[in-house]
Amino acid sequence: MTIDNKLLGYLEDLSCLALPDGEKSRLGADLQEILSYMAKLAEIDTTGVAARSHPFDNVNAFREDEALPSYERGRILANAPAKSGEAFIAPKTVE
Repeated sequence: MTIDNKLLGYLEDLSCLALPDGEKSRLGADLQEILSYMAKLAEIDTTGVAARSHPFDNVNAFREDEALPSYERGRILANAPAKSGEAFIAPKTVE
């Protein structure tokens, strides 16, 4: 695949960008170099290599969920400038 002005214009429209002519020629050369490298990678024999979605074997290395006590509701509401029962009152933001 070759990067021509028509393709660059299409990519420009897709990305909602307006590139100056000097930038287009530089971008075209960069994109052509990237495509050449990708074609070179496609030539590599990968038979017998397992497909991977991530370079590391760690999967979901998360800690266990642990229920902890929360702050006392009355103590939190004591700092509120306005409250109603057990809830904060905030100024209206949408008309």
